[in-house]
Amino acid sequence: MTSRSRERARERRQRNRARVLKWAGALLLLAVVFFAGLAVGKAFEGNQGTETQKSVRTLLPTTLTPQQTVTVTVSKP
Repeated sequence: MTSRSRERARERRQRNRARVLKWAGALLLLAVVFFAGLAVGKAFEGNQGTETQKSVRTLLPTTLTPQQTVTVTVSKP
């Protein structure tokens, strides 16, 4: 292996390393922004309880009025 080919191999490794570090940095930044968004969303969600009032009501079956039923009988010919 000549010194010229060693030099080319070293440059290629440096470019590959730089490319990998660039992608790793971008993914890390994306993850930080994503989790920061989740945290902000949770903070806003937690503050809604003071402004909004919920009312939950359960309907019992006896409170509904029954509908009229009709029975149909069919005889076989």
